[in-house]
Amino acid sequence: MHIVIMGCGRVGAALAQTLEQQGHTVAVIDQDPTAFRRLGSGFGGRRVSGVGFDQDTLREAGIEDAGAFAAVSSGDNSNIIAARVAREMFGIENVAARIYDPRRAEVYQRLGIPTVATVRWTADQMLRRLLPSGAEPLWRDPSGGVQLAEVHTSAHWIGHKISTLQEETGVRVAFLTRLGEAMLPTSQTVLQEGDLVHVMMRTDEIEKVEASFAEGPDEGGN
Repeated sequence: MHIVIMGCGRVGAALAQTLEQQGHTVAVIDQDPTAFRRLGSGFGGRRVSGVGFDQDTLREAGIEDAGAFAAVSSGDNSNIIAARVAREMFGIENVAARIYDPRRAEVYQRLGIPTVATVRWTADQMLRRLLPSGAEPLWRDPSGGVQLAEVHTSAHWIGHKISTLQEETGVRVAFLTRLGEAMLPTSQTVLQEGDLVHVMMRTDEIEKVEASFAEGPDEGGN
């Protein structure tokens, strides 16, 4: 598909290069023409100088033929405005905006604008490694009722099957991170030391799930 990216900083440039390598056509918008140097000489997409939420600039970038739009400039307000213009004026369904203020990010997420709260995400990941206990949310649905979270898992679960973990804790294991790589487990996958367990669960059951993960399986579990 054709994808339009607003912002040619490190994130925007890396995103553009990755998408192009995957076979998509890409247009990058930035107010500073010198920012396009980050794309490198091998980048074959469009480079559009201008304001990312200006409709004429977006049209020059091919927004009318786009299947997705990413707003990753350094300004929260610009990113949100651009994301809303892309969705509301041009009907782009796949829209995402980078937001530095985590409070704003949650508000816009509930309004149906997918956001990535950069500072909060980085801080959460650091805290997760420094204080590995409880559950760390990675994603919430717009209603806030369901979330994807990495849950600290007691060593007592090592050697037990995913099916046992799911049955006893009431969660669904979405994926594991093992030796730095994500993997989709089956019900027969056995937990190993060092596995990071990412689960889908109801938000109102977090405390119960955390307790179950911390206590380990019931006697006789497989």
